[in-house]
Amino acid sequence: METNQNGKFSVDLDLPYPPVQPETHRKEYAYAMLSNVGSDNSEMSAVSLYFYNSILSPQHAAFARCFHQISIVEMHHLDIFASFAHQMGLDPRLWSVQGGRSHYWTPAYNRYPQQLPALLQNAIQGELAAIGKYRRQAETIQDANIVANLQRIIQDEEHHVRLFRSMLAEVAET
Repeated sequence: METNQNGKFSVDLDLPYPPVQPETHRKEYAYAMLSNVGSDNSEMSAVSLYFYNSILSPQHAAFARCFHQISIVEMHHLDIFASFAHQMGLDPRLWSVQGGRSHYWTPAYNRYPQQLPALLQNAIQGELAAIGKYRRQAETIQDANIVANLQRIIQDEEHHVRLFRSMLAEVAET
């Protein structure tokens, strides 16, 4: 398990984030950022799920604190993507635009398993889906600042996968 000197899960990579300043103002990039804000596979989904998970796990206080801390990291990602969308001319509500239609984010996007192994597997699957989405965006978006932010956020998400897998291994041992 990855822990810091206090024996707590270390969720902080201690790496700076690039400035949030798009070089372009292409609407398709803004819509991609908005998708990262409020679609079914979005930072808002991660924030809400990890908030729920942090309350669900009182018998595992270290796990609960880890979910809480990761939700704060995900809120930072949410802020980055919403700022990009706003700077590129879109209203950064908790929504996404698909096929020309706006879809508001809903907590119904999340699955809420209550058994710890399933809860951790669900978190891992969500992080892996986000990583795949952000990699695809980084491959197609031609704005160095947006891509740099996506790549930095991918590092966080990969770290979360490692943490959740470590937690899952710990649960399997008990």
